[in-house]
Amino acid sequence: MKMKLIYPRWPKLDRQTEFHLPPHGPVVFAATVPPEVDLEFTDENLEPVDFDGAVDLVGISTMLTAQLPRAFEIAREFRERGVPVIFGGISTMLHAEEVAQHADSVFLGEAEGRFAQVIDDFQKGRLKKRYDYMNTPPDTALVGTARREILNRELYNYRGVQMLDLVHASRGCKFDCFPCCTGFLGGKNFRPRPIDKVIEEMEAIRNNRLFIVDNSLAQDRQWLKDLFTAMAPLKKKWVSHPILDDDEILKLAADAGAWYVYQAVFDTSEVIRNRIRRLKEYGIGIEGTIILGTDDQSEDDIKRLVDFLLEVELDVAEFTILTPFMQSPIRRQLEKEGRILSNDWSRYTADKVVFQPRQMSPEKLQELYYYAWDTFYAGGGHQLKMGELFKQVIRREIEDGTYHRYNPKKRRGFRKNQEAVAP
Repeated sequence: MKMKLIYPRWPKLDRQTEFHLPPHGPVVFAATVPPEVDLEFTDENLEPVDFDGAVDLVGISTMLTAQLPRAFEIAREFRERGVPVIFGGISTMLHAEEVAQHADSVFLGEAEGRFAQVIDDFQKGRLKKRYDYMNTPPDTALVGTARREILNRELYNYRGVQMLDLVHASRGCKFDCFPCCTGFLGGKNFRPRPIDKVIEEMEAIRNNRLFIVDNSLAQDRQWLKDLFTAMAPLKKKWVSHPILDDDEILKLAADAGAWYVYQAVFDTSEVIRNRIRRLKEYGIGIEGTIILGTDDQSEDDIKRLVDFLLEVELDVAEFTILTPFMQSPIRRQLEKEGRILSNDWSRYTADKVVFQPRQMSPEKLQELYYYAWDTFYAGGGHQLKMGELFKQVIRREIEDGTYHRYNPKKRRGFRKNQEAVAP
């Protein structure tokens, strides 16, 4: 049988440089699809969906809430042609009841060890309306190497530079932060994959640059020591969410190739200042993730926060507006207080105000979002600051002899780039 897997397009963050990372959810899911299924993948952010090709089953993988309106359109097109559609992914789980109205079937939870049964049911003509494994996560030892071969690699580059490959070493998160849905999606317990399996997958990725997409690398100190020690010989260069603020762990992370981290910056405290300073001391760059519009922020607070980011010389900043995604703690609070202004999912892109802020009007918060981007990048745009981070990693790759491994099919182009950035 033939199955088409589709990753719908969505509106991109206003003010941020548009680039496209290889999607993680679809390739992880693809590893759970039985090998006898002929699987074809389309990332609609980069190529059009073929609605007319012969296919037995369509799978729609949704990560973001903002993908849902387009996902429903795609599902309608295929269903009108008589092709059944099954949904899965993060925002499918967050909006399960609504998604079910647009699907022949929904898959909720993690697919390892389970999706073969779905295919068997489909082939026997008894596809269920709902497969719900939300409360019974599989053993992480079942997580296999993602099937990155389904991707069209030529599409994932920015100005000729191949983008990072995504990989994960654990699931679940014990922190349950107020704007985050992970507690609902992956559980509030830290669930690490076997380290040998993680290293095996990283070794199989030809790209020298990785994004470790775990929600946090600060959950288990001993596991981090073991992971970073095992990663060091690979000489990969990688990006991650926050790393445990600990001298030994930061040293091991740097030795293992930590390139830069996404670090939440939520105030101007000495704690945040010191965390940024320590990351820099270990040669690890910082992309600040800054949420605007929390209840404790006034207009002056947001402007002081932007000044603070410039003062501490943050490498890159990504400003977003607080967004009450379904199943997050902040959603429950704002619903209780009657402060949700819109349930138009196409506006849930983290750059639009969809709730009533406590200390300002929605219009003022929207204005401050643009103020933050424009003020922080006044001396040079987002592209230039990201370019500086890429120069740093290329220098490190040249120093340790891994630069040529990055994309051997384009050696001439990389030589020109190397001349432009070599010290």
